[in-house]
Amino acid sequence: MAAPTLDTVLTGLAHGEATGSLRVGKDGTVYLTRGRVSYVECAATPGVEDLLGASDRITASGVRHARQEAGRSDGGALLVSKGVLSRGELEFCVLSATLDAAFFLLRPFLFQGRTARTRFREGDGHWLGVHWYFDVPGLLGECARRRARLERAWPSDELDTRAVTPLRRIPGTHALLTPLQWELLLAADSTATPVELARRLGHPAYSTLLAVRELAAAGLLATDRAAPDEQPDELPRRTPRPPAVPVADAVTDVNLLLRVRDALEAL
Repeated sequence: MAAPTLDTVLTGLAHGEATGSLRVGKDGTVYLTRGRVSYVECAATPGVEDLLGASDRITASGVRHARQEAGRSDGGALLVSKGVLSRGELEFCVLSATLDAAFFLLRPFLFQGRTARTRFREGDGHWLGVHWYFDVPGLLGECARRRARLERAWPSDELDTRAVTPLRRIPGTHALLTPLQWELLLAADSTATPVELARRLGHPAYSTLLAVRELAAAGLLATDRAAPDEQPDELPRRTPRPPAVPVADAVTDVNLLLRVRDALEAL
């Protein structure tokens, strides 16, 4: 008998109002609270801890100390009480990290036909506590929306795991770039993949991958269609803007947060 698909497993846990952690092979973990997803970890993407560390809100050692101090209690609430971040910032970080991890964790199983080996641990929770909920159908739908957006930008996954290599010359005389695209071109060293660049720069992996595909569509990256030595003057010099730290004080409305998320993805 064939193993159930990952979406079937998640849907069953949602219907059973399960609370615990669903380990998906060695790739990551989905945390559920009463049948709703409260957090997702993926080995390939930066988590809340990484995003906070990249924005200099807390050091890696500070995260370890907070985790140890929290024990089995609410680590996120502890960070808020210590003034590391506001309640709204905590919620926004959880929202961003969960959507990011869910896409990269679930994509191979939902869209590429891989079989999931899963293990559920009842009652298990993430050390940050529960600060956001996602219903399973809504989360699966968001993964599909993100995949479609990537396909519209560049209809091939050839760049997803390849080192990002800017062309030495650009087509035409001008190139209009977003701050994130410009930052990626400056950081790309022809050795780091999009996800590795995201971790290095402290950006969500999905928005980084989307920016990479958009750069490829603009003819600014080496692809199967354009090799580095085939192109004709260097990129125009410009002082890069530092990455913005997401701030969302006391934000609790999901529609507002999703609009903010979409705006950040466009950066």
